[in-house]
Amino acid sequence: MSALTIAVPSKGRLQEQTLAFFADCGLAISQDGGKRGYVARMAGQADVEVRLLSAGDITAALRDGDVHVGVTGEDLLRELGTAFERIVMVKPLGFGRADLVVAAPAAWLDVTTMADLDEVSAAMRARTGKRLRVATKYLKQTHAFLDGRGVDDYRIVESLGATEGAPAAGVADVIVDITTTGQTLAANHLKTLTDGLILRSQAQLAASRAASWTPAARATFAAILDQIEAREQGRSLKLVRAAIGGASPDALNALVARMGGRLASESEPGLIAFYCPAERAPEASAAAAALGAGPVGVFGSDYVFERVGTLSARFAEAIGSH
Repeated sequence: MSALTIAVPSKGRLQEQTLAFFADCGLAISQDGGKRGYVARMAGQADVEVRLLSAGDITAALRDGDVHVGVTGEDLLRELGTAFERIVMVKPLGFGRADLVVAAPAAWLDVTTMADLDEVSAAMRARTGKRLRVATKYLKQTHAFLDGRGVDDYRIVESLGATEGAPAAGVADVIVDITTTGQTLAANHLKTLTDGLILRSQAQLAASRAASWTPAARATFAAILDQIEAREQGRSLKLVRAAIGGASPDALNALVARMGGRLASESEPGLIAFYCPAERAPEASAAAAALGAGPVGVFGSDYVFERVGTLSARFAEAIGSH
């Protein structure tokens, strides 16, 4: 039986980006039974079972503890409401970005802010006795946001289809929905309110507090997190290595600190080696040479592992004794 179960999206752009992310970290996922299979394996991780589920099903599986780890949108995770407490947000992944926003008809020229929307809703209730209709799939986040902004006279119309078409269809007055570029909203003659941003969402690597975290599952996930972090470090850092020569060791150490770097372990006498942000490596190399060190070499690494991984340590603290 697998020690760790990871759920990834089963289709679409989010699946492509998720698989590319893990492959780049040396953790390529291959589907059992080809592209139509819903169980997969992760390279180098014999004790990991990968399940391919929809983003919504991944969110539910994390909530219920049916999987240990999953990749899904933050917008879906936060829609869990109080059950969001069962989730550990391990790492934002930088893709699958979208904004959850309040949008009103573009023809409402005098409505640009949430305060304006509150006035419209109050006037509508006073004039017609009806509440402002808000179409959305995001019921919990919409309630929390509107209530927090003092909008009282509204009712939610749960959207089961294309939310952006609800005002034109006459079933809602405004909407709360996800947008990436705003083009779909504009095509439906809608505009985002200037202070109507509810959430800047992106794909999250998330873990379930409700899952059974055996010592084997914890150890396996810690190893995966260390590899993910090492790959990230490899992309962002360069190793600068130089003969100390006539340079002052104290001056070189001060240079390392100034460049936001850190010393690497180095066994050879008369040498200094340090990691620094990749974009500062040319500047650091020139500065070391100006101090009298040299020759100076700059090297890239695919992975840079730390003695103690920050991601895995943070996860262990967050998951606690669950």
